[in-house]
Amino acid sequence: MAERRVGVEIPGADVQGVLDDIREAESLGIQAVWLTTGGPRTADNNIRRDTPSILAAAATCTETIQLGTAIVLTWPRHPLSFVEYCEAMAQLAPGRFRLGLGPGNKAPIERTYGFSFERPLAHLTEYVRIVRSVLREGAVNFNGRFYRAQTADNVPVDVPVLISAVRPKSFELAGADTDGAISWLCPGAYLRDHALPAMAAGAEKAGQPAPPLIAHVAVSLHDDWDEVEAVARERFDSYMRRDPYVEMYRIAGFAEAEQRAWSTRMLKSLVVSGDEEEAGHRLLELFSFGAAEIMVSVLPVGGDPESSRRRTLRFLGEFARTL
Repeated sequence: MAERRVGVEIPGADVQGVLDDIREAESLGIQAVWLTTGGPRTADNNIRRDTPSILAAAATCTETIQLGTAIVLTWPRHPLSFVEYCEAMAQLAPGRFRLGLGPGNKAPIERTYGFSFERPLAHLTEYVRIVRSVLREGAVNFNGRFYRAQTADNVPVDVPVLISAVRPKSFELAGADTDGAISWLCPGAYLRDHALPAMAAGAEKAGQPAPPLIAHVAVSLHDDWDEVEAVARERFDSYMRRDPYVEMYRIAGFAEAEQRAWSTRMLKSLVVSGDEEEAGHRLLELFSFGAAEIMVSVLPVGGDPESSRRRTLRFLGEFARTL
């Protein structure tokens, strides 16, 4: 069985603050950190940041913690540009870097970058095949619908390439053509009943073992569910306006997702709350479903959010040591 890991998503736009948080996670015994393209989004907060640059800096001030992108967007950069980045990270953090890629969501991509968000899964398939070919074999000669790429003089490097996945087809692609899937806002039962079987089916078609699933979950060690729910609703509000997430929750058995608003039942399927013992049981359940790793979004709650955040991080470090 692959090593079980506990990782955390590191939010924030201040680079020094993010680096401090990464070092803190390492000191607490948390095994991995993941950086998204931006930070928590609210109606008046649309943070964007260059996560590859931040992780390169993190590689120089950490020693053991795994570093990953979850995710960086594919549309703004040619796949060979990420190959060059991975080659550098393989030297800065040998064996510690994982590249998580994804197409993002239609409205931000078209509004911000001006691309036509056409056939995102086919686009992602081409992207991943180019990147993995060069990283594994040192060469690629690819002429597809979205990309052309040709190089023959690269040195292969050991950097896993993972993709974001929400709907079953993206999990199937992960099983067939990548080194793993990164879920986002998916209930545990959905991962067990839909995501992991789709990954296994994709891997079987490709004639290879199924790669690992990194399961995203929100955690808040807090006894007042109403306060936890209020924070979760604000943090994840925008996702109920995005078709892939509405469809995913419908497939997961939440018919109320069609109303495009979070229900309490939906949030309870995603957010782990309560005390340390209850949270530990919920996280172990995700592993029992078949997740290889857990990526936690920490939800600070209550009158002292910083104490809430630190309590959750301490718990995650202690929990990681029990695996």
